[in-house]
Amino acid sequence: MINFDNQFSNILEKYNKIETSLNQMSNQDSDNLIKLNREYAELKPIVDKIEEYKNQKNEIQNLNELLKDNDPEITKIAEIELLEKKNLIKILEDELLKLLIPKDKNDKKNSILEIRAGTGGDEASLFAADLLSMYQKYADINAWNFEILSISETGLKGVKEVICNISGKNVFSKLKFESGVHRVQRVPTTESSGRVHTSAATVAVLPEAEEIDIDLEEKDLRIDVFRSSGPGGQSVNTTDSAVRITHIPTGIVVSQQDEKSQHKNKAKAMKILRSRLLDNEIQQKNKERSEQRKTQVGSGDRSERIRTYNFPQGRVTDHRINLTLYNLTEILEGKIEDLIKPLIAEEETKKLAEIKNE
Repeated sequence: MINFDNQFSNILEKYNKIETSLNQMSNQDSDNLIKLNREYAELKPIVDKIEEYKNQKNEIQNLNELLKDNDPEITKIAEIELLEKKNLIKILEDELLKLLIPKDKNDKKNSILEIRAGTGGDEASLFAADLLSMYQKYADINAWNFEILSISETGLKGVKEVICNISGKNVFSKLKFESGVHRVQRVPTTESSGRVHTSAATVAVLPEAEEIDIDLEEKDLRIDVFRSSGPGGQSVNTTDSAVRITHIPTGIVVSQQDEKSQHKNKAKAMKILRSRLLDNEIQQKNKERSEQRKTQVGSGDRSERIRTYNFPQGRVTDHRINLTLYNLTEILEGKIEDLIKPLIAEEETKKLAEIKNE
Protein backbone atom coordinates (compact mmCIF):
# COMPACT_ATOMS: atom_id res chain seq x y z
CA MET A 1 0.00 0.00 0.00
CA ILE A 2 1.17 3.50 -0.81
CA ASN A 3 2.73 5.46 2.03
CA PHE A 4 0.87 8.76 1.68
CA ASP A 5 2.80 10.46 4.49
CA ASN A 6 6.14 10.02 2.67
CA GLN A 7 4.65 11.19 -0.62
CA PHE A 8 3.02 14.21 1.03
CA SER A 9 6.15 15.39 2.83
CA ASN A 10 8.21 15.21 -0.40
CA ILE A 11 5.60 17.11 -2.42
CA LEU A 12 5.00 19.79 0.24
CA GLU A 13 8.74 20.29 0.70
CA LYS A 14 9.22 20.76 -3.06
CA TYR A 15 6.18 23.07 -3.28
CA ASN A 16 7.42 25.27 -0.43
CA LYS A 17 10.91 25.49 -1.95
CA ILE A 18 9.47 26.59 -5.32
CA GLU A 19 7.21 29.13 -3.59
CA THR A 20 10.20 30.58 -1.72
CA SER A 21 12.30 30.72 -4.91
CA LEU A 22 9.52 32.48 -6.82
CA ASN A 23 9.21 35.11 -4.09
CA GLN A 24 12.95 35.75 -4.13
CA MET A 25 13.56 35.58 -7.88
CA SER A 26 14.00 38.64 -10.05
CA ASN A 27 11.98 39.10 -13.24
CA GLN A 28 15.22 39.24 -15.21
CA ASP A 29 15.76 35.50 -14.77
CA SER A 30 12.88 34.81 -17.19
CA ASP A 31 13.81 31.24 -18.22
CA ASN A 32 13.94 29.96 -14.63
CA LEU A 33 10.84 31.97 -13.77
CA ILE A 34 8.85 30.26 -16.55
CA LYS A 35 10.10 26.82 -15.49
CA LEU A 36 9.33 27.33 -11.79
CA ASN A 37 5.89 28.80 -12.50
CA ARG A 38 5.06 25.69 -14.55
CA GLU A 39 6.18 23.38 -11.73
CA TYR A 40 4.27 25.47 -9.19
CA ALA A 41 1.07 25.32 -11.28
CA GLU A 42 1.41 21.52 -11.63
CA LEU A 43 1.90 20.98 -7.88
CA LYS A 44 -0.88 23.39 -6.75
CA PRO A 45 -3.86 21.02 -7.34
CA ILE A 46 -1.99 18.18 -5.58
CA VAL A 47 -1.18 20.39 -2.59
CA ASP A 48 -4.81 21.58 -2.39
CA LYS A 49 -6.01 17.96 -2.43
CA ILE A 50 -3.45 17.02 0.27
CA GLU A 51 -4.79 19.84 2.50
CA GLU A 52 -8.35 18.61 1.96
CA TYR A 53 -7.26 15.04 2.79
CA LYS A 54 -5.46 16.14 5.97
CA ASN A 55 -8.48 18.20 7.12
CA GLN A 56 -10.75 15.17 6.69
CA LYS A 57 -8.28 12.99 8.62
CA ASN A 58 -8.32 15.51 11.49
CA GLU A 59 -12.11 15.51 11.52
CA ILE A 60 -12.10 11.70 11.70
CA GLN A 61 -9.78 11.95 14.70
CA ASN A 62 -12.18 14.37 16.40
CA LEU A 63 -15.17 12.12 15.65
CA ASN A 64 -13.32 9.14 17.14
CA GLU A 65 -12.97 11.16 20.35
CA LEU A 66 -16.72 11.88 20.34
CA LEU A 67 -17.41 8.13 20.21
CA LYS A 68 -16.10 7.98 23.79
CA ASP A 69 -18.78 10.44 24.95
CA ASN A 70 -21.32 9.25 27.52
CA ASP A 71 -24.24 10.81 25.65
CA PRO A 72 -25.71 8.17 23.26
CA GLU A 73 -27.17 10.95 21.04
CA ILE A 74 -23.70 12.37 20.44
CA THR A 75 -22.10 8.97 19.79
CA LYS A 76 -24.87 8.10 17.29
CA ILE A 77 -24.36 11.34 15.33
CA ALA A 78 -20.57 10.78 15.47
CA GLU A 79 -20.96 7.23 14.07
CA ILE A 80 -23.04 8.47 11.11
CA GLU A 81 -20.60 11.30 10.34
CA LEU A 82 -17.64 8.95 10.76
CA LEU A 83 -19.02 6.59 8.12
CA GLU A 84 -19.49 9.51 5.70
CA LYS A 85 -15.95 10.78 6.38
CA LYS A 86 -14.42 7.32 5.82
CA ASN A 87 -16.20 7.05 2.45
CA LEU A 88 -14.95 10.52 1.54
CA ILE A 89 -11.38 9.55 2.53
CA LYS A 90 -11.52 6.59 0.10
CA ILE A 91 -12.62 8.93 -2.71
CA LEU A 92 -9.85 11.42 -1.82
CA GLU A 93 -7.25 8.63 -1.77
CA ASP A 94 -8.27 7.54 -5.28
CA GLU A 95 -8.09 11.15 -6.49
CA LEU A 96 -4.69 11.61 -4.85
CA LEU A 97 -3.37 8.42 -6.43
CA LYS A 98 -4.29 9.74 -9.88
CA LEU A 99 -2.68 13.09 -9.10
CA LEU A 100 0.47 11.34 -7.85
CA ILE A 101 0.96 9.39 -11.10
CA PRO A 102 4.31 10.67 -12.49
CA LYS A 103 3.49 13.17 -15.22
CA ASP A 104 5.29 13.28 -18.53
CA LYS A 105 6.60 16.85 -18.58
CA ASN A 106 6.11 16.91 -22.35
CA ASP A 107 2.39 16.01 -22.28
CA LYS A 108 1.20 19.60 -22.64
CA LYS A 109 3.51 20.34 -25.54
CA ASN A 110 2.62 20.73 -29.19
CA SER A 111 3.96 18.01 -31.51
CA ILE A 112 5.97 17.43 -34.64
CA LEU A 113 4.38 14.57 -36.58
CA GLU A 114 6.49 12.70 -39.15
CA ILE A 115 5.02 10.05 -41.48
CA ARG A 116 7.17 8.05 -43.89
CA ALA A 117 6.08 5.40 -46.39
CA GLY A 118 7.79 2.11 -45.62
CA THR A 119 7.82 -1.26 -47.39
CA GLY A 120 5.19 -1.74 -50.07
CA GLY A 121 5.98 0.70 -52.89
CA ASP A 122 3.06 2.81 -54.17
CA GLU A 123 0.63 1.14 -51.77
CA ALA A 124 2.79 2.22 -48.79
CA SER A 125 2.74 5.82 -50.09
CA LEU A 126 -1.05 5.73 -50.42
CA PHE A 127 -1.33 4.38 -46.87
CA ALA A 128 0.96 7.16 -45.61
CA ALA A 129 -1.46 9.62 -47.24
CA ASP A 130 -4.38 7.89 -45.45
CA LEU A 131 -2.59 8.27 -42.12
CA LEU A 132 -1.91 11.95 -42.83
CA SER A 133 -5.63 12.48 -43.55
CA MET A 134 -6.58 10.55 -40.38
CA TYR A 135 -4.39 12.75 -38.14
CA GLN A 136 -5.59 15.93 -39.86
CA LYS A 137 -9.20 14.95 -39.15
CA TYR A 138 -8.34 14.01 -35.55
CA ALA A 139 -6.73 17.44 -35.14
CA ASP A 140 -9.93 19.06 -36.47
CA ILE A 141 -12.04 17.09 -33.96
CA ASN A 142 -9.81 18.38 -31.14
CA ALA A 143 -9.76 21.95 -32.52
CA TRP A 144 -5.96 21.73 -32.92
CA ASN A 145 -4.01 23.69 -35.51
CA PHE A 146 -2.47 21.39 -38.17
CA GLU A 147 0.34 22.75 -40.35
CA ILE A 148 2.26 20.79 -42.98
CA LEU A 149 5.90 21.88 -42.72
CA SER A 150 7.17 19.80 -45.64
CA ILE A 151 5.79 17.08 -47.88
CA SER A 152 7.12 14.80 -50.61
CA GLU A 153 4.26 13.39 -52.70
CA THR A 154 4.01 10.72 -55.40
CA GLY A 155 2.14 11.02 -58.67
CA LEU A 156 -0.61 8.69 -57.41
CA LYS A 157 -1.78 11.00 -54.57
CA GLY A 158 0.53 9.13 -52.25
CA VAL A 159 2.99 10.54 -49.70
CA LYS A 160 6.64 9.49 -49.46
CA GLU A 161 7.33 11.66 -46.41
CA VAL A 162 5.51 14.44 -44.57
CA ILE A 163 6.43 16.54 -41.53
CA CYS A 164 3.68 18.44 -39.70
CA ASN A 165 3.35 20.74 -36.72
CA ILE A 166 0.27 20.17 -34.53
CA SER A 167 -0.51 22.76 -31.88
CA GLY A 168 -3.29 22.95 -29.30
CA LYS A 169 -4.27 21.66 -25.88
CA ASN A 170 -2.36 18.56 -24.63
CA VAL A 171 -1.38 17.44 -28.15
CA PHE A 172 1.60 15.27 -27.19
CA SER A 173 -0.28 13.54 -24.34
CA LYS A 174 -2.74 12.12 -26.89
CA LEU A 175 -0.48 11.50 -29.86
CA LYS A 176 2.68 10.15 -28.18
CA PHE A 177 1.49 6.53 -28.44
CA GLU A 178 1.22 6.81 -32.25
CA SER A 179 5.00 6.43 -32.78
CA GLY A 180 5.95 3.19 -34.48
CA VAL A 181 5.19 1.08 -37.54
CA HIS A 182 1.59 1.13 -38.81
CA ARG A 183 0.77 -1.79 -41.08
CA VAL A 184 -2.03 -1.99 -43.67
CA GLN A 185 -3.60 -5.07 -45.26
CA ARG A 186 -5.79 -4.39 -48.29
CA VAL A 187 -6.30 -5.08 -51.99
CA PRO A 188 -4.52 -2.32 -53.99
CA THR A 189 -6.57 -0.63 -56.73
CA THR A 190 -3.93 -1.83 -59.23
CA GLU A 191 -4.30 -5.48 -58.15
CA SER A 192 -6.49 -7.29 -60.70
CA SER A 193 -6.53 -10.69 -58.96
CA GLY A 194 -7.96 -9.27 -55.71
CA ARG A 195 -4.96 -10.41 -53.65
CA VAL A 196 -4.47 -8.70 -50.28
CA HIS A 197 -1.13 -6.86 -49.98
CA THR A 198 0.64 -5.85 -46.79
CA SER A 199 2.55 -2.59 -46.62
CA ALA A 200 3.63 -0.19 -43.88
CA ALA A 201 4.34 3.38 -42.89
CA THR A 202 6.38 4.72 -40.00
CA VAL A 203 4.98 7.40 -37.70
CA ALA A 204 7.08 9.49 -35.31
CA VAL A 205 5.50 11.93 -32.85
CA LEU A 206 7.99 14.29 -31.21
CA PRO A 207 7.27 16.87 -28.52
CA GLU A 208 7.79 20.32 -30.03
CA ALA A 209 10.87 21.74 -28.33
CA GLU A 210 11.04 25.35 -27.21
CA GLU A 211 14.27 27.31 -26.90
CA ILE A 212 14.08 26.79 -23.14
CA ASP A 213 14.20 22.98 -23.74
CA ILE A 214 17.08 22.83 -26.23
CA ASP A 215 19.83 25.41 -26.28
CA LEU A 216 21.43 25.37 -29.74
CA GLU A 217 24.88 26.87 -30.10
CA GLU A 218 26.00 28.32 -33.45
CA LYS A 219 29.29 26.40 -33.32
CA ASP A 220 27.32 23.10 -33.30
CA LEU A 221 25.42 23.94 -36.51
CA ARG A 222 26.38 23.80 -40.16
CA ILE A 223 23.88 25.70 -42.30
CA ASP A 224 23.90 25.19 -46.07
CA VAL A 225 21.65 27.04 -48.53
CA PHE A 226 20.74 25.83 -52.01
CA ARG A 227 18.08 26.14 -54.68
CA SER A 228 14.92 24.19 -53.97
CA SER A 229 14.04 21.48 -56.46
CA GLY A 230 10.75 20.03 -57.61
CA PRO A 231 9.84 16.67 -59.21
CA GLY A 232 12.55 15.42 -61.53
CA GLY A 233 15.13 17.65 -59.92
CA GLN A 234 14.22 20.84 -61.79
CA SER A 235 14.92 24.07 -59.96
CA VAL A 236 11.80 25.65 -58.45
CA ASN A 237 13.27 28.96 -57.30
CA THR A 238 15.98 31.05 -58.89
CA THR A 239 17.38 32.00 -55.47
CA ASP A 240 19.10 29.89 -52.81
CA SER A 241 16.02 29.70 -50.55
CA ALA A 242 16.28 26.05 -49.44
CA VAL A 243 18.07 25.38 -46.14
CA ARG A 244 19.88 22.35 -44.78
CA ILE A 245 20.94 22.39 -41.11
CA THR A 246 23.35 19.78 -39.73
CA HIS A 247 23.69 19.39 -35.97
CA ILE A 248 27.38 18.43 -35.83
CA PRO A 249 27.48 16.66 -32.40
CA THR A 250 24.64 14.25 -33.26
CA GLY A 251 24.77 14.21 -37.06
CA ILE A 252 21.04 15.01 -37.28
CA VAL A 253 20.24 16.72 -40.60
CA VAL A 254 17.08 18.72 -41.39
CA SER A 255 16.25 20.19 -44.82
CA GLN A 256 13.47 22.63 -45.65
CA GLN A 257 12.56 23.96 -49.08
CA ASP A 258 8.78 24.39 -49.12
CA GLU A 259 8.82 28.15 -48.52
CA LYS A 260 10.09 30.74 -51.04
CA SER A 261 11.80 32.61 -48.20
CA GLN A 262 15.15 31.37 -46.90
CA HIS A 263 14.31 32.90 -43.51
CA LYS A 264 11.04 30.92 -43.24
CA ASN A 265 12.72 27.69 -44.33
CA LYS A 266 15.43 28.18 -41.70
CA ALA A 267 12.84 28.84 -38.96
CA LYS A 268 10.94 25.65 -39.88
CA ALA A 269 14.16 23.62 -40.03
CA MET A 270 15.23 24.90 -36.58
CA LYS A 271 11.82 23.96 -35.12
CA ILE A 272 12.14 20.40 -36.47
CA LEU A 273 15.78 20.12 -35.38
CA ARG A 274 15.00 21.18 -31.81
CA SER A 275 12.19 18.63 -31.60
CA ARG A 276 14.39 15.83 -32.97
CA LEU A 277 17.12 16.69 -30.45
CA LEU A 278 14.61 16.70 -27.59
CA ASP A 279 13.25 13.35 -28.80
CA ASN A 280 16.83 12.07 -28.97
CA GLU A 281 17.31 13.03 -25.31
CA ILE A 282 14.06 11.29 -24.33
CA GLN A 283 15.05 8.08 -26.17
CA GLN A 284 18.46 8.10 -24.45
CA LYS A 285 16.86 8.52 -21.01
CA ASN A 286 14.44 5.70 -21.76
CA LYS A 287 17.33 3.40 -22.63
CA GLU A 288 19.14 4.29 -19.42
CA ARG A 289 16.01 3.59 -17.37
CA SER A 290 15.42 0.11 -18.76
CA GLU A 291 13.31 -0.94 -15.77
CA GLN A 292 11.09 2.10 -16.09
CA ARG A 293 10.79 1.56 -19.81
CA LYS A 294 9.17 -1.83 -19.23
CA THR A 295 6.23 -0.05 -17.60
CA GLN A 296 5.49 2.05 -20.68
CA VAL A 297 2.95 1.13 -23.35
CA GLY A 298 5.39 0.25 -26.11
CA SER A 299 8.92 1.52 -26.13
CA GLY A 300 8.40 4.37 -28.60
CA ASP A 301 10.85 2.55 -30.85
CA ARG A 302 10.20 3.63 -34.45
CA SER A 303 10.79 0.07 -35.67
CA GLU A 304 8.16 -1.45 -33.38
CA ARG A 305 4.99 -2.62 -35.13
CA ILE A 306 2.17 -1.08 -33.14
CA ARG A 307 -0.99 -1.32 -35.22
CA THR A 308 -2.57 -3.14 -38.16
CA TYR A 309 -5.36 -1.75 -40.35
CA ASN A 310 -7.11 -4.65 -42.10
CA PHE A 311 -9.44 -3.38 -44.84
CA PRO A 312 -11.10 -6.68 -45.90
CA GLN A 313 -12.27 -7.24 -42.31
CA GLY A 314 -12.83 -3.56 -41.47
CA ARG A 315 -10.60 -4.16 -38.45
CA VAL A 316 -7.94 -2.22 -36.56
CA THR A 317 -5.71 -4.02 -34.05
CA ASP A 318 -3.36 -2.34 -31.59
CA HIS A 319 -0.77 -4.99 -30.81
CA ARG A 320 0.55 -3.36 -27.62
CA ILE A 321 -2.65 -3.87 -25.64
CA ASN A 322 -4.29 -6.58 -27.80
CA LEU A 323 -7.18 -4.27 -28.67
CA THR A 324 -9.23 -4.98 -31.80
CA LEU A 325 -11.94 -2.67 -33.10
CA TYR A 326 -14.21 -3.19 -36.11
CA ASN A 327 -14.75 0.46 -37.06
CA LEU A 328 -11.93 1.04 -39.56
CA THR A 329 -13.94 3.54 -41.64
CA GLU A 330 -14.64 5.77 -38.61
CA ILE A 331 -11.01 5.54 -37.44
CA LEU A 332 -9.72 6.71 -40.83
CA GLU A 333 -12.16 9.63 -40.48
CA GLY A 334 -10.14 10.74 -37.45
CA LYS A 335 -12.18 9.04 -34.71
CA ILE A 336 -9.13 7.45 -33.06
CA GLU A 337 -10.09 8.34 -29.48
CA ASP A 338 -11.25 4.71 -28.94
CA LEU A 339 -7.65 3.62 -29.65
CA ILE A 340 -5.93 6.39 -27.70
CA LYS A 341 -7.97 6.28 -24.45
CA PRO A 342 -7.20 2.58 -23.68
CA LEU A 343 -3.46 3.25 -24.28
CA ILE A 344 -3.49 6.17 -21.82
CA ALA A 345 -5.48 4.08 -19.30
CA GLU A 346 -3.02 1.18 -19.64
CA GLU A 347 -0.05 3.43 -18.93
CA GLU A 348 -1.80 5.01 -15.93
CA THR A 349 -2.69 1.57 -14.52
CA LYS A 350 0.93 0.43 -14.72
CA LYS A 351 2.21 3.65 -13.15
CA LEU A 352 -0.37 3.33 -10.34
CA ALA A 353 0.78 -0.22 -9.66
CA GLU A 354 4.35 1.10 -9.43
CA ILE A 355 3.38 3.79 -6.92
CA LYS A 356 1.48 1.29 -4.74
CA ASN A 357 4.50 -1.03 -4.66
CA GLU A 358 6.93 1.70 -3.60
